[in-house]
Amino acid sequence: MKIIEDDLQSKEIQQFLSAHMDDMKRVSPPESIHALDITELLKDDMSFWSLWFENQLAGCIALKELDSKHGEIKSMRTARCFRKKGVATELLTFLIEEAKARRYSLLSLETGAMDYFKPARLLYRKFGFANCQPFANYKLDPHSVFMNKKLDKYE
Repeated sequence: MKIIEDDLQSKEIQQFLSAHMDDMKRVSPPESIHALDITELLKDDMSFWSLWFENQLAGCIALKELDSKHGEIKSMRTARCFRKKGVATELLTFLIEEAKARRYSLLSLETGAMDYFKPARLLYRKFGFANCQPFANYKLDPHSVFMNKKLDKYE
């Protein structure tokens, strides 16, 4: 598996993210969809990576800088044919290390409260994320689960 910083220009990435948005629209009420479109992912406060297995796009993840010490995980997705093969674990491990390298002390995320998102919530908990109150511009939402993880401080 290879993780690369991605510029979001390829048709493959754009179709992958479009499918992600379609899934979010299918399982979440419109007011509770917090997935970002490509325009949002291209903003200066965002970094985006894709994970490739041989020549196949297996997954993606993004990191939004909320401030100099706080990052947010965005747009984490695994291709259907790669689910349960360690892609999400690779991506999350990579992103946590990236957040530490940026000297963030807190990493947060929003995910869905529905059964569709249960595997994601279990993975985040396995990595030490715990439920928290809404952060940044989020508001309490029965369809959302907010989680964060305090990161080790490095010199």
